[in-house]
Amino acid sequence: MVNFSSWGNYPIVEHSSIQSYIWRHDIPSFADSGTYLPYGLGRSYGDSCLNDNNILIHTVQLNKFISFDATTGILHCESGVSLEHILQEFAPRGWFLPVTPGTKYITVGGAVANDVHGKNHHRRGTFGAHVKALTLLRSDGKQYYCTPTENKELFSATIGGMGLTGLITDIAFQLLPIESTYIDNHSTKFSCVDDFFELCEDAEDEFEYTVAWIDCLATGKNLGRGHYYRGNHSKKKRKNIAKKPIGIIPFFAPEFVLNPLSIRAFNTAYYNKQFGTTIKNTVHYEPFFYPLDIVHQWNKLYGRRGFLQYQCVVPLADGSDAIKEMLARVAASGTGSFLAVLKKFGNISSPGLMSFPIEGYTLTLDFAMRGDSTLQLLQTLDDVVKKTGGRLYPAKDARMSAEIFRNGYPQWQEFSQYIDPKFSSTFWRRVTKESL
Repeated sequence: MVNFSSWGNYPIVEHSSIQSYIWRHDIPSFADSGTYLPYGLGRSYGDSCLNDNNILIHTVQLNKFISFDATTGILHCESGVSLEHILQEFAPRGWFLPVTPGTKYITVGGAVANDVHGKNHHRRGTFGAHVKALTLLRSDGKQYYCTPTENKELFSATIGGMGLTGLITDIAFQLLPIESTYIDNHSTKFSCVDDFFELCEDAEDEFEYTVAWIDCLATGKNLGRGHYYRGNHSKKKRKNIAKKPIGIIPFFAPEFVLNPLSIRAFNTAYYNKQFGTTIKNTVHYEPFFYPLDIVHQWNKLYGRRGFLQYQCVVPLADGSDAIKEMLARVAASGTGSFLAVLKKFGNISSPGLMSFPIEGYTLTLDFAMRGDSTLQLLQTLDDVVKKTGGRLYPAKDARMSAEIFRNGYPQWQEFSQYIDPKFSSTFWRRVTKESL
């Protein structure tokens, strides 16, 4: 048995075996008893990338570029290629990821399986919207070439399908042309969350990227204060100089390091770091998109019990009231998060059947795992999300109930018919009550 965890270090579960493949043409037999699940770089936060007491297929050695069309910007690569590798190779050549999450340490297969989103959903939608084709290996030994028109049902189910439809061996997707590896950044300090909603409306037409950091422990008239970041790819050519990682967290921090007092002190200091209302500067894409990647293994700051990331989306209609209610509940609990992010999703539909984004506001919070108190707080946030008709992000979840999942994803039964009979996950069994 082999212990594996996700990035949140919660839960840690045993797997019967880990299988790796170097070449995409090496077809597994799928003859072992039990079920299979692809596992990339393990940056999912909960248990969607885990398969307790069963088999993981480690994909990181499927990491080769297959072809690139410098005229169209279409990249064809194996599913284990990391976003980091793509950026290293193509950003200096004038091509960027069309959509990127807050870490470059994920595989392309993981980006598709979780249909990741970024700071530009209002402009580009999800990663899946830029996929031209993928090859899916099923447990019957057949490889299925899937596009929006060929095997289109499997294509739609696989994008955002959490690795349950089979093993993605290779993917062709569209890169974004850029003139520089730098971002023209506007940072605006705002005093309450109502200001955020106003800033959102003014920024969408002008900026490719928008995101806000929120002080989730602020209360009263300062509820939801923070910094609003807006950016566009710079047109001024500069030498591509990225900051190197500043260090590594070598061991799990003691639990007392992250406590309400230390988090409040950090949030206050971070909020006050900017003196002017709006600051304009030009920064390399690394700190703009991946500020946490500069510290390796930062997840160990939360201690051995790990942490839970909570990401929800609530529809526009009730979104502002719901966000304020959730922030008020977090602030009242005193169990704050120093990683609190608020964004607005646009109305671009994903091709993925189980894709997370809907038009509305998405709030992301990190909480150190402290047992029942943490779980109870998240349950109160679930109540707000459920009331609005919102949903939680499976790639970030380690504890949502079957009820919350089914309410948020009423299409789950339709999706079920495309799951490979030899593929499953801890998450899927939990939220569909296949087992306890």
